[in-house]
Amino acid sequence: MTDERRTAPRIPVPAPIAVTDSITGETIGRMGNLSRNGMMLICQQALRDGALYQVRFRLNGNGEEIETGLHAMWTEQASTGGQQWSGLRIISISATDAKLLDEWLDHVAA
Repeated sequence: MTDERRTAPRIPVPAPIAVTDSITGETIGRMGNLSRNGMMLICQQALRDGALYQVRFRLNGNGEEIETGLHAMWTEQASTGGQQWSGLRIISISATDAKLLDEWLDHVAA
């Protein structure tokens, strides 16, 4: 039996997507995969398990910016030295941004 708790499949991102902390303006990592409910980030510094983050990112390079609230579910050492993987659950997203996210996921998964 697996310990899979995701309710939506994660889609690998086809090109690097930087994720920025909306409060500090600092890039906290780059997206490894994304779903309607969460994402995995590759970070230089570990995120804190259980912490809440407000972030923004652009899915289409010059496309519209999406902002979302995230809950850090886990963090572990990546196979590449000095990097961390962090799994985050989306806990807050506007209806407009959710629509943009859904459209992008449908396009990439097709």
